[in-house]
Amino acid sequence: MNNPDWAVRIVAVPPGEAPLWVRQKWVGLDLPVIRYAAHRKLLAFGVLSRPRSRAAQWAAVFRGQAELVAGYAVEAAPAVGILAKASPEAAAWWRENTPHLIAPKRYLVFHEEVCRIADI
Repeated sequence: MNNPDWAVRIVAVPPGEAPLWVRQKWVGLDLPVIRYAAHRKLLAFGVLSRPRSRAAQWAAVFRGQAELVAGYAVEAAPAVGILAKASPEAAAWWRENTPHLIAPKRYLVFHEEVCRIADI
């Protein structure tokens, strides 16, 4: 459930496994948040090293391979769509390298230190 009245503005290069040039293209974009505008602590995996199946994800959580991130979750497909308007090349990287993430009910987590709440 998205809240269409709230977004996070990416104000600094987010950390992560995507190449630096791809991560830089997020800066300045407003991305709609899911459920709540307030940041939360979320379990997250790297976009390239993320286990593919739910069972493998749970096993990785129990092995301590997930990172607890204070940040904002945004739905991946719409976020990459917004990115595509600003940088088709960066969006293409996401679609080519992480197609498993660009699907309904898949989320990207942006660390709170690179975000500001933006009213849209």
